[in-house]
Amino acid sequence: MSVLLLQLAGPLQSWGASSRFIRRETCTEPTKSGVLGMLASAQGRTREDPIEDLLGLSFGVRVEQRGRVIRDFQTEKSMTRKRGSRDYDKVMPLTYRYYLADARFLVAVGAESRETLEALDHAIRSPKWPLYLGRRSCPPEYPVTLGVHDEYADVRQALENESWKASPWYRRRYPHPQLEIVCDAIEGEPSSDQMDAPVTFSQLGRRYSGRAVRRYRIDNPDTRAAETDEPPSFGTVEDDPMNFA
Repeated sequence: MSVLLLQLAGPLQSWGASSRFIRRETCTEPTKSGVLGMLASAQGRTREDPIEDLLGLSFGVRVEQRGRVIRDFQTEKSMTRKRGSRDYDKVMPLTYRYYLADARFLVAVGAESRETLEALDHAIRSPKWPLYLGRRSCPPEYPVTLGVHDEYADVRQALENESWKASPWYRRRYPHPQLEIVCDAIEGEPSSDQMDAPVTFSQLGRRYSGRAVRRYRIDNPDTRAAETDEPPSFGTVEDDPMNFA
């Protein structure tokens, strides 16, 4: 299996999985529907184009840097009434929108065909439509793609071994924390259901199905790498650079 690695970071992100009406919430990490939608958009697909080839991709996310949830609200006025009507400037209900601020994620997308991932990698580097992190008001930090990798057996191995991608200021504040991984669950292991597997993005009626998701934590790969570094050893007194005899 080949794995395409994406780095999703920016001032704001918003990944809705169950938002309705005037309250638009965000998940704490990118959703599968959101990432597949971004990939389809980068390739220039319309909402009516089929996405069956994307649905079979394995998917996982590692939380590199936990963002903080912030809330924004918007107002609007109805402009459908005739001028002079008492309801011309009628104020509509407030819309509450939630975002993740200063968050960073490592996303792994896996496929048996390397060519499939290379095509997606090329599309991310030269997207047909602008990329955004869940909502159009959330542009990403570049580079987004970290390339296609063949050294990992699957998505989980990639997420468990890739180096930590947090910002320098976050590393100073939280040195080597454990990292959370959220990925497609394997049959039989503990999991929870999440409604973020897209069936169609059609404007006539977007549809999603449930996806079994596993959440678990790992030791920071950078910490493991530091622990395996052994200090230099000197076989004889003459080999010791601090020996002045």
